[in-house]
Amino acid sequence: MKRTKLVLLPKVLANLALMGENIKLARLRRNISMRLICERAHISRPTLMKVEQGSPDVSMGIYAAVLNALENHDDELAHILEEDELGRTIQDLNIKERKRGRR
Repeated sequence: MKRTKLVLLPKVLANLALMGENIKLARLRRNISMRLICERAHISRPTLMKVEQGSPDVSMGIYAAVLNALENHDDELAHILEEDELGRTIQDLNIKERKRGRR
């Protein structure tokens, strides 16, 4: 079966690249080798290199495993869109007031 090509907006690609750079800097600040992160996350070195480059071809699970290998920073994934102001505004606009029927 042929794989479809993933098309992402430039802003999304830039955010992935920034996240990869942050992961790399966090690893370097902690003085943790690539080999150790690969062992902890159960991934190969080329995959870690793709993560640190912010590649969109790497699954979210791999990113989570690498964050976990960086001393349990995968908990931060649970807070994505926790404060969804736009979504809450849209939800509030769609709430209709119920009217009581006659008795």
